[in-house]
Parts: sequence; C-alpha cells; structure tokens
Amino acid sequence: MNALATQLDNPAQLLSRLAQARAATDDLFRRVRSDALYDRPIAERHRIVFYIGHLDAFDWNLIAGHALGLGPADTEFDRLFAFGIDPLGDGLPHDQPSDWPPLAQIESYAHRVRKILDDLLNGRSHVAESDWQFPHDVILNVAIEHRLMHTETLTYMLHQLSSQRKMVPHDYVSVTSRRSSPLPVFRNIDIPEGTATLGLPRGGGTFGWDNEFEEHSVSVPAFSIASHKVTNGDFLRFVREGGYDDRRFWNDADWAWIKAHNIAHPHLWLMPKNTERLDQWFYRAMFEEIPLPLDWPVYVSHAEASAYARFMGGVLPTEAQFHRAAYGTSEGSERAYPWGDEPPDSTRGNFDFHHWDPVAVGSTPAGRSAFGLQDALGNGWEWTSTPFAPLPGFTPFPFYSGYSADFFDNKHFVVKGASPRTAACMARRSFRNWFQPHYPYVYASFRCVQT
Repeated sequence: MNALATQLDNPAQLLSRLAQARAATDDLFRRVRSDALYDRPIAERHRIVFYIGHLDAFDWNLIAGHALGLGPADTEFDRLFAFGIDPLGDGLPHDQPSDWPPLAQIESYAHRVRKILDDLLNGRSHVAESDWQFPHDVILNVAIEHRLMHTETLTYMLHQLSSQRKMVPHDYVSVTSRRSSPLPVFRNIDIPEGTATLGLPRGGGTFGWDNEFEEHSVSVPAFSIASHKVTNGDFLRFVREGGYDDRRFWNDADWAWIKAHNIAHPHLWLMPKNTERLDQWFYRAMFEEIPLPLDWPVYVSHAEASAYARFMGGVLPTEAQFHRAAYGTSEGSERAYPWGDEPPDSTRGNFDFHHWDPVAVGSTPAGRSAFGLQDALGNGWEWTSTPFAPLPGFTPFPFYSGYSADFFDNKHFVVKGASPRTAACMARRSFRNWFQPHYPYVYASFRCVQT
C-alpha cells in the first residue's frame, strides 16, 4: 500500500465518498440566502447559481458521457453548465441574472442527473464493468475531488458575500471566543542539500491528477527557510512602512496591477474604522468582522507575497524547496506527510473543513515537519515561485484533456499544502494546486527563503 496518495478505494467506499462530497457542496449552497444565489461575489467567476448546475453536469458529462458513452441528460444544460471560468482570464463575464434559467429548473436538472447516475453506479441499470471506457475508480475519484475542490473555491465566493447575504451554520463557534496566542518565535531553518521527490509513480495503485505524474527526483542545494508562515502581524510592518508604495519591491506587472486597482493591503483586511486609531485594523472573517488577528497567517496574492519576500531580503521557495523542507529528513528519507506516515487528522493541521477561518500559526505542533516547519500542511496554501508546468512524463487525462494542460501558460504559480477548506484526501504530498499571481481571493499564505 502506497501511503503517499489517495488509495484507489473499492466501489462501495467510492460511492460513500461521493455521497459525502455531495453533502458538503449541498450544505455550502444552503449557506447562501435564496435571494443571493444569482449574485456574483467575485467578478471573475460565474454567478453562484451556475455552480448548482455545474457540479452535477460535470459528473454527468464525465461518468455518463466520457466513461460510459451514453447520450445527454439535457443537451442544453449539459453544455451550459459544463465549464467554469479561469480567474483573471480574458475579460470579465457580462451576463445578467436573467440570462440564467430559473433555480427550480436547475435544481430539477441536478436532481434528475444525480438519480440516474446513482442508478448506474449502484448496479440498478444495465451497466457492466466492460462498459467503462476508462477505469471507473479513477473516474469516480475525479468526480469526488472535483466536487471537493469546488467546496473550497465556492467558499472563496461565500467569503465575499456580505453578512446579510449568507447564513451562519448552527454549529458555528465565533472566532472571538478563541484565546489569543503569543506570537511564535520565528527562526530560519537551515535545510541541508538533498533530494526532493515530486509526483507519483504511474501505475502505483494510487489516484492522482494528470499533473501529478510522473514521479521524479530533484536535487536541491542547501537553503534557509522560515519556520512559520508569515502572519498578519508580520505583514502589518510591510503595510505600515509603505511597502505598497515602494516600487523596489514589485515587478512591472505586479506594480501595474496594484496601482490600477488601488490595492494597499491584503483583501481580507479592513481599514481602521476610527480616525483616531489609524493603527487599528480589522479583519473580515467568514461570518464576522474582528480586530486584525496578528497571529493568523496572512492570505495574499502571489504578487503581494513576492513583494513582501523582497522587502525581507528573501524570495518565495520553489516547489522543490518546499518539498525538501516539508517532507524531507536529515537522514535523506522522505515522509508521506510532514509529520510522518500517519493519515491526516485535526491534530496535524487546519484542513478538512474543521474551521471556516485560519487559526494561530503553530497551533498544531503535531504536524511539524522533520526539519521543524510549522503548518506545512494546512492553515493556508503556500505560494511557491515555480510556474505551473508539466512534470517529466506528463500525459493529459484522455477524458479531461484540458484540466492541467490549459494552464501550462507561465501565468500560474504552484501552491502547495492545504487551506482550512481543503479536503483531507487532497493532502497527499504530490498534490499540486495553482493560481494566477493577481487573484487575491485564495486562502494562500507563504513563507520566505533567504538567498
């Protein structure tokens, strides 16, 4: 059994996981008030209602269409809800709420598709193993993880809704009830030269997306990396000392972006409300506004993270450097997870939907890496300086050829780790996420490497 990735579960386990993923997205849509479902909280994304149709349309097109070669469920809706939008693509969408079908029609379509798929997958229809044009366990893992990815990216949209447009869960615990933690003692950790293993071995019996293959080793020279993620308190110094107005810390494209959009602080920060207390910043958590939590990791774009790193005389780590520091050991071996080979749980990091917001950095010491990195997995993705590109031996999924290949454009950067809203099944070492450098809504943190 390979502990480095999601094992290809048996059929019953896969169906159970699919049901759990559906429940997660269904619950997330219930957080949105009915009169806000046609809102577009993030200008670069579709309206919320699109995703109600998209998740089940994707499953139908993938399972019934590509894998089983069946006909359409609804020719118009299968196509209308097939694809989302890449953040910061070519121009902003201009559709109006009236351009989308009524909610009742979309929900009826999703319900019908889900029922037909359940009949197919549970053996209540005449579908044999030989009818699958691709391995059904791979197809179902794609469906499950695609839906769970949207559980996270939909959270980014929910975060941008005003409090009047969303509903607080009954079991929500206010972040103001948390006890403040002392700011951690930061240090730079010297990582000796060594090898980082990226990717998965093809045919290894574990699931991975096409960009996770092929496994290969990278030689990493010695370097020094911060023990903790950069906190809001750290980043506040950059803001107070005029980092957003100092051209030296920004490349040309990033400087043009912040000036064109008047960006002067992280997007979840709120300007001081009291003109007599200009140093008192606030923070927009998922369901409340609170004084800026100085011990939480700061969530910023790649552009802002890069500027801060230059301000500190450092750089962002490469993907291989992150792997070496997070998963390597001084003996030369590598771990499945930063803490070892034990499966992920809530004692190891802030991921898998246990919290809506970050927690204080260093809150889960049981998740520390062999070299001493805190929060290497969870509490915020971590930006790297590595452009998203294919690994040696890359082959696109034949049933989803554009999943990764469409983004090998030198306009996206690899992020590693996990956020509070990342499912545990995607906490595998080989998982690679990616975003454009000027997309500020990602729950992405970072740490610096000293040159």
